[in-house]
Amino acid sequence: MGQKVNPKGLRIGIIEGWESFWYASDAEYGKQLAEDIKLRKYLKENLYKAGISRIWIGRKANQIEIDIHTPRP
Repeated sequence: MGQKVNPKGLRIGIIEGWESFWYASDAEYGKQLAEDIKLRKYLKENLYKAGISRIWIGRKANQIEIDIHTPRP
């Protein structure tokens, strides 16, 4: 059997960018990652009919910027 490679991981940095853009210290990293996962899950569940294709999360100091890509307004 050959090696299995995640296609998303293979493309990051070459064709596609990251889905989140932020930096955190070791102590804050886990909390912010868990918060990102909860945000994505909440948005996908509550905006299911909008047909969300991509959610981009960026953090700056005390602000969170969320871009939602959808074919429907």
